[in-house]
Amino acid sequence: MSTSDSWGRFPRVEQRTRALTWRSDALPQVDGPVLPHGLGRSYGDSCLNGGGTVLLTAGLDRLIDFDPTTGVVRCESGVSLDTLLRLAVPRGWFLPVTPGTKFVTVGGAIANDVHGKNHHRVGTFGRHVRRFELVRSDGSRRMCSPDENPDWFGATIGGLGLTGLVTWAEVQLTPIRNPFVIQETVPFENLDGFMRVSAESEADSEFTVSWVDCLARGRKLGRGLFYRGNFAPTQFDRLPLAKSHLSHRSGLAVPIDLPGFCLNRLSVSAFNFLYYHRERMKPSPRLVHYDPFFYPLDSVYGWNRIYGRRGFLQFQCVVPHATARDALKELLERSARGGLPSFLSVLKTFGDLPSPGWLSFPRPGYTLALDFANQGEKTWKLVESLDRVTREAGGAVYPAKDARMSPESFAAYFPKREQFSAYIDPAFSSSFWRRVNPVPLPLPAQEDRQAALQ
Repeated sequence: MSTSDSWGRFPRVEQRTRALTWRSDALPQVDGPVLPHGLGRSYGDSCLNGGGTVLLTAGLDRLIDFDPTTGVVRCESGVSLDTLLRLAVPRGWFLPVTPGTKFVTVGGAIANDVHGKNHHRVGTFGRHVRRFELVRSDGSRRMCSPDENPDWFGATIGGLGLTGLVTWAEVQLTPIRNPFVIQETVPFENLDGFMRVSAESEADSEFTVSWVDCLARGRKLGRGLFYRGNFAPTQFDRLPLAKSHLSHRSGLAVPIDLPGFCLNRLSVSAFNFLYYHRERMKPSPRLVHYDPFFYPLDSVYGWNRIYGRRGFLQFQCVVPHATARDALKELLERSARGGLPSFLSVLKTFGDLPSPGWLSFPRPGYTLALDFANQGEKTWKLVESLDRVTREAGGAVYPAKDARMSPESFAAYFPKREQFSAYIDPAFSSSFWRRVNPVPLPLPAQEDRQAALQ
């Protein structure tokens, strides 16, 4: 066994690894539970399998088919979103949904049903998956789509890799004219200002997201910068940078773990002040390449090292519109006065398009993401208090970013978990699943279970 962690660098677990090479192969026979593992960009333990084995899917990296006239791509589950972009963008296509990093696999995007800056328009990644093959530990192979084995389709999208191994998937891309985005930056003075700008932007802007100054308080609580954008029209097709996605790199890196004292209230407050005033002075609207617009953190290699060796905990929640104002106000106030400044704070809107995934995180409302350096008990108490606010507001917390959710919270956030449990492969498990389900969930009646698994 070797020691492994996720992008948040907490927790660290002992687990075995087995590399996968061919999608036609049977799953390897090992002692203990297994779990598919892509590029490890989950922040908590949903991609970890302490005491068990992770099946490394990076070897399943082949493009199978691409139709440049329809934008339908079929690829193995270990193909990264970065690879898809390199294929698709020069041919006039883009990912229908992308998270804040392109260094995740297609299988990981399905397992976590990722969302992006355009959720209010197109929903989650799972809505654009046409079909995939699911291999189970008993050797069976299922073709899953909205029409074929739809229950397995719904259980696997957002199913955290627990229903089996997705060997390949077919995804519908979205057309673009060029790789540029017309971006506008709109400062807002407080939480009410964010909600007003967000409501005004949804009709005309395909992509929306905001950075929030987590230390602002009083009348400026929730102040920040609202970014909105659309892909550029045809007159920008022939600009010299039209294919710069092939070489767009900043060369920046965090080569070492920074000391824990670097992220303190004073340093984060200074950064927030400078960032807020610098960004609001930039010309708006302006033309930007898609890479810095969608993936600003990807330009800094190893950015998770800024939190030090102990890593960080991200808290990402969604709260419904009806309770959002009071809940977000309380979340931001607790974060501001907690003595643990969030270095990266993001606020955006989720739309009402439902996901096909039973355990999918996005739902209508506002989603807030806060990053806290792991300072032990102090950090845990703060994040647990944010969790209570979320539960009381009728919201939910994102499993892909979680390292400390309680079983009670998971049950409240994901009411379909018992229905989902019937579709878990008996050989598959994860550190996250065992943490939020310390007692095995009751299975459906035998005849119902057999019918469900047919």
